[in-house]
Amino acid sequence: MTCAGCQGSGMKISMRHLGANMIQQMQHPCNECKGTGETISDKDRCPQCKGEKVVQQKKVLEVHVEKGMQNGQKITFPGEADEAPDTVTGDIVFVLQQKEHPKFKRKGEDLFVEHTLSLTEALCGFQFAPTHLDSRQLLIKSNPGEVVKPDSYKAINDEGMPMYQRPFMKGKLYIHFTVVFPESLTLDQVKALETILPARPVSQLTDMELDECEETTLHDVNIEEETRRRQQAQQEAYDEDDEMPGGAQRVQCAQQ
Repeated sequence: MTCAGCQGSGMKISMRHLGANMIQQMQHPCNECKGTGETISDKDRCPQCKGEKVVQQKKVLEVHVEKGMQNGQKITFPGEADEAPDTVTGDIVFVLQQKEHPKFKRKGEDLFVEHTLSLTEALCGFQFAPTHLDSRQLLIKSNPGEVVKPDSYKAINDEGMPMYQRPFMKGKLYIHFTVVFPESLTLDQVKALETILPARPVSQLTDMELDECEETTLHDVNIEEETRRRQQAQQEAYDEDDEMPGGAQRVQCAQQ
């Protein structure tokens, strides 16, 4: 029934005298109906919910992740959120978060994998059998006489991820090849390679011109470390310029 204390509004208004001709009006939830605007007698009160209209309940929801679902995709259970009187019940939404794989990288419907070849394999041919995500072993080999260049990609059709709601269709499996070169070669190995590999380009300089050239020495560098050190030195020089006295002063606008 409608609460008699607040006439169904759920709020009560009280007056407080602060002084002569001063009254403070305050609004607060009704203590008889706890702000609901309704009351129920003890004899009619539900023993299960104690008159609160809702009860706590545990429920098991089974989330089915279909093949090909993407990272961040949502699975919605309509009307399964917390219920409350006189309100529309919301949904429970599960958001998929894809874990990183130590070997395969996913980009949409395609898979990417890294593979390192020796120089001999890159020039003379290779063969290896990686284990796929579904535990199948794939035999991957080069064609006779094929040369694999460093930082090149090759693709295998229908070995990527299954497409969402089209489970019998799959993307591609891309293999990124890295070629490891030997650290050095002996003179005999160099001569043997020169007899097999294409001839080196002939120098366009004459012997006299070569004698006039200044000979240089190459040395190994870590370009990332060199760039980082150069940026740090520039920042330190910039900071020293800011701290030095007698620097250029900012020009102030003249006032009339």
